[in-house]
Amino acid sequence: MDAVKLALIGVVLLLAGGVAVAVGVLSPAEALGIGERVWPVLLFVVAVTVVAELAAAAGVFDVVASRVARLAGGRTVRLWLAVVALAVLATAFLSLDTTAVLLTPVVVAVARANGLSPMPFAFATVWLANTASLFLPVSNLTNLLAMHQLDGAHAGTFLLLLGPSAVVAVIVTVGLLLVLHRRELAGRFTVAAPPVIADRLQLRFAAVVVCVMMPLLVSGLEPWIPASGAAVVLGAFFVWRSPRALTLSLLPWQLVVFASGLFLVVGALEAAGSRQFIEAVAGHGSGAGDLWWLSGVGLVAANVGNNLPAYLALESAADSPERLAALLVGVNAGPLITPWASLATLLWHQRLHAVGVEVPWRRYVLWGLLAAPLTVAAAVLPLALRA
Repeated sequence: MDAVKLALIGVVLLLAGGVAVAVGVLSPAEALGIGERVWPVLLFVVAVTVVAELAAAAGVFDVVASRVARLAGGRTVRLWLAVVALAVLATAFLSLDTTAVLLTPVVVAVARANGLSPMPFAFATVWLANTASLFLPVSNLTNLLAMHQLDGAHAGTFLLLLGPSAVVAVIVTVGLLLVLHRRELAGRFTVAAPPVIADRLQLRFAAVVVCVMMPLLVSGLEPWIPASGAAVVLGAFFVWRSPRALTLSLLPWQLVVFASGLFLVVGALEAAGSRQFIEAVAGHGSGAGDLWWLSGVGLVAANVGNNLPAYLALESAADSPERLAALLVGVNAGPLITPWASLATLLWHQRLHAVGVEVPWRRYVLWGLLAAPLTVAAAVLPLALRA
C-alpha cells in the first residue's frame, strides 16, 4: 500500500464518516468528541515524524549506526545486537514508524558497507518496530489512544503496566531472530569507513534536539508538546542551513487522513451497535485465560485487517488496565504475519524495495506464523501472573 492508496482509503473513510453523521448514525456532538480525543495523537505523529525525518537528513541515524559498527569490534553478532538495541530505543521513543521507515535503510546500508547480509538487520527492524512498541505511550499510535482509557495516566504508569510485557516481547523476538539467522550472524567483518557528513553543525544541532526531546516525551507533558517544540526548533534551523529539505513530503498527511477517517467510521459502527458484538467475541474478566483470549483476538483481528482498526474495534472490551494491556500486546506485538497487519510493515517493505532488498512475503508470513503467537503468549504472561 503506497502513500496515494493510503490517502485514497482515508478519503473514502472520511466520506463514509460524513455520511454517518448526515444520516444520524453518529451525532455531530459524538463526531466532535472523537476529534477532541484524537487531535493531540495525530499532532504528535506529525511532529515526531518531522523531527525524525530532519534528523535523518542531518545524518544522525547514519552516524549512530556507523559508531555502533565500530563498537562491535568486527563481530557480526555484536553489530546485530547493537542494531537491536538501537531499534528498541528508536521504537520506544520515536515510534515504530520511525524504526521501519528511517532506521531500516540505515542499518541495511551499514550491513552492506561492512560486507554483511542485510536480511538479519532488516528483519530485526520490522519485528522490533512492532514488538518493542509496548514500552511507552509514544511508541505506537494505539498506545496513545489507550492513554484515554487509563484516565490520564502518565508514561510511568504505562511503563509499570506494560514494561514487563515489553521486555518479554523483545527477548522472545530477539531469541527467535538469533535462531533463524544464526548462520548469517556468525563470523567477523571488516569495519567500513564512517559516513561523510556535509554539515556537521546541522548534525550536532539535530542530535541535541532529539536527545532533549526524548526524555521530555516521558516527562509527564502531553507528548505533542515536546514533539511540536522540537519540530519547530529543528525546522527553523533547517530554514537557515538547508531550506530545500523542508518539503511537504516531511508531513505524514496520508496517515493523518487515513487515521481521521478510520476514527470516524469506527465511532459510527459503535454507535450503530457493534460494541455488543465485539464485547461478546472479546469476552470478559481479567483472569489469565481471559487475558490470553483477548490478546489472541487482538492478534487475529490485527492480521486480518490492521492493528489500528483492531484496537479501536476492541477497545470497548478492554474495561480494566490488565485487559487494556492484553489488548495492546495482541495488536502491537501480534502484527507479524500479514503484510497489512501494521502500517509500519508496509512502509518497511517499501523502503527495502527502494534500496534493492527484496524480502519474499512468503518467508515473512511463514516466520510470522511462528513468531506472532509465541511472542504474544509470552508477553501476556506478566499480566496473567498479576491476575
